[in-house]
Amino acid sequence: MGNRSSRTALAGLLISSLPAAPLGAAPPESLPAEQLDWQPWGEDRPQGAVCRGVYRAPEYRLAEPMGNQVATEADDAEYGDNGRTVLSGEVVLRRNNTQLEAPRISVPASRERVEVEGPLALRDQNALVRGARATYSLQGEAASIDRAHYVFHEHRLRGDATRLARVGEDQYRLTEASFTTCEPGNNLWRLVGEDIELDQQSGFGTARHARLEVGDVPVFYWPWMRFPIDERRQSGFLWPTVGMSGDGLDYAQPYYWNIAPNQDATITPRLITDRGLLLGGQYRYLLPSDAGAIEGAYIFDDQQAGEEASEYTPLATGDDRWYLDYRHAGHFDERTRYRLRYGAASDGRYFDDFGAGFRELDRGSMQRLALLEYRGETWQLEGKAQGYQVLDDPLNPNDKPFYRLPSLTARADWQQGNFYEEWNANATYFWRDQIGDAQGNYTYKGQPRQVPLREAANGARLQLTPAVGWRGESTWGFFEPRLQLHHTSYALDYGQRDTQRDESLTRTLPVVSLDTGVILERAVEVADSAYRQTLEPRFNYAFVPGEDQSQYPDFDTTERAFSWQQLWSPYRFSGGDRVGDLNRLSYGVKTRFFEDSSGRQRFSLGVGQAAYFEDRNVDMDGDSGTLPDNEDDRYRATRDRSPWVTQLDWQVTDQWRARSEWLYDDQRSRTESAGLNVQYRADAGHVLNLGYRWQLEGFEPTEDLEDTRNYDREEFSASFAYKAMDRLDLVAGVRYDNTNSRMLEQLAGVQWNDCCYGLQLVWREWVDDENTANTIADDTTDRGLFLRFAFKGLGGVGGETGRFFESAVPGYRPADFGRP
Repeated sequence: MGNRSSRTALAGLLISSLPAAPLGAAPPESLPAEQLDWQPWGEDRPQGAVCRGVYRAPEYRLAEPMGNQVATEADDAEYGDNGRTVLSGEVVLRRNNTQLEAPRISVPASRERVEVEGPLALRDQNALVRGARATYSLQGEAASIDRAHYVFHEHRLRGDATRLARVGEDQYRLTEASFTTCEPGNNLWRLVGEDIELDQQSGFGTARHARLEVGDVPVFYWPWMRFPIDERRQSGFLWPTVGMSGDGLDYAQPYYWNIAPNQDATITPRLITDRGLLLGGQYRYLLPSDAGAIEGAYIFDDQQAGEEASEYTPLATGDDRWYLDYRHAGHFDERTRYRLRYGAASDGRYFDDFGAGFRELDRGSMQRLALLEYRGETWQLEGKAQGYQVLDDPLNPNDKPFYRLPSLTARADWQQGNFYEEWNANATYFWRDQIGDAQGNYTYKGQPRQVPLREAANGARLQLTPAVGWRGESTWGFFEPRLQLHHTSYALDYGQRDTQRDESLTRTLPVVSLDTGVILERAVEVADSAYRQTLEPRFNYAFVPGEDQSQYPDFDTTERAFSWQQLWSPYRFSGGDRVGDLNRLSYGVKTRFFEDSSGRQRFSLGVGQAAYFEDRNVDMDGDSGTLPDNEDDRYRATRDRSPWVTQLDWQVTDQWRARSEWLYDDQRSRTESAGLNVQYRADAGHVLNLGYRWQLEGFEPTEDLEDTRNYDREEFSASFAYKAMDRLDLVAGVRYDNTNSRMLEQLAGVQWNDCCYGLQLVWREWVDDENTANTIADDTTDRGLFLRFAFKGLGGVGGETGRFFESAVPGYRPADFGRP
């Protein structure tokens, strides 16, 4: 468990009117860097360092004395009749790890406390305090220093105080003091308080009547505050959120509770003036073999619930709204693990209205899962119950997924030389609420709908898919015949639905495949560099007989789009409810270039096609005796050969890489799908991505007409991250829909990561297709400006933009936004 910091969407933080009295604290002016053990980096500067230097304490001037004795060194000493001793000149005094340096030190006869005239320097391991005068105990830890200037080297903390008192080991009390992690000479921010206590043992500080100054301008005031001074977790208030929501104020004040070393919680009351009071929280725990977290939020009587929702929403003004998300994972031993997850929200618009962190802007579902798995050397066993809540508003009832209550899986494999056997078995009960009336009729968006019969039943499905095969493999090629048996049986319940379908079904089909290839090699020289080139012709034959499956349900099956991987796979569908008929020979060739010196692959080019000996009659409807009515679907089912598939992966240089896949139909002389991605990654961290994507209308199979695009898709994309300096990153990206002449997404961001503060700012505008890909008329455009600002060592405000930067610009690795 790491530090906690607030997550917000900041609109404004400046406070226009602060109480007058607490602003009276006036710490002394800071000392120059050379008096604070600050050393600028030279040739030893670490790569990626965001600070311009480092605090380094010099060696002790005196050796550590034995026991609790005091060692001294001075230019001159005066001994009075009353036992007082005055040391002057260059005086150095050391006891244990504490060393005191001053021009004059008076030691009374009792030898309990000394009086020091400055300028003085008090060193204690990784701490330095300079001051004008001081009293210092020779018997304990106590010391009091006037006009003090302090540095904690390890934690990069420094500050100034009219008085600093060391009240115990690693414990300090400061009066009219400041605190910052900025480099000497840089006061971009500092915390100023009437009374500040720093406890290095516990790792936190407290301040009374404290104000935050940014560039010497007071911007925030706390009567009392608690803050961390190292990486340990501490209870206390985190940064508040101040923003705008609609026409009202949005203010959230998180409180972090460090319950125990293995437990913590964050409680966040959030006032949204035009909606109401929302109470959110998160609890986390860590056990020897388990860990988990539960989070959620609740708002009573949302005054805007029905105002901003869509036309057909079930939401109404005054509704209570909430969400809950529980996660737990653990293990019984090294082979047996389990996971639990339960998520739920009051409605499909909850996260649209209240947010879930910047990285989860497109959160589309809440998962429910109970999983137990065993991973042995031969057997892998799994039992789970699983489901999802789809977050759409309004939600088409027929889009609700089936729950698996439960799903039991057993897998095993055995090897005898080149022969192998596999056992795969799964038993699942699929369930969901009955939709509509007894005949599955319901209304969605004002239009009458009916649940298809293949999606109307609940029931159990048993799958047995054992396989046997033989794989001969050598340096020059491979040969693998394989036979897999697909046995599926159902016990179905259609409830009140009027149907003549059989509720007990059994299907047994063989899947036969033969995969073989040759690997030829030769040494070549390209541009004075030695390479090893391969030529790899490959053939794959697959046969699956056709069987009528029109009576079979559809619990979890989708049709796969054609691709390079599909050339070599005998399966046309994912899931277990459809087994596609296939009589096909795939043929292709690939060539690869490997560097002789490192063995690294530099270039790969593959070209392949499939020849079909029979039509593919089985589709999602499962009818093996008919072909699709749609002309394009019928063509794909009856064509005698597939499109040519070309796949390219070229590591042009250590920085440039290109990947491409192109599907070309030579019978109709048209491109069905094409994609090209070019990436540049510099050693300095710069990244550039260029992308192009083309897909023919209907290329991606879908079940729902609303999800079927009725236009060819052509998109261009570009994104980059430029490390302008060690501290400054610039990020931008666009995605353009050339078919409909519109921007699908635009973003621009900046990250500044300095020694004492960090800033991430991103503007984003994107299109939401409202889950209706067949029309763009109802698409909506969303936009937002997101900010994260952190004062190193004090906390921060803003949305978690860092992870979004990584996903928006593939290959980009932002600098650590934590402590320097």
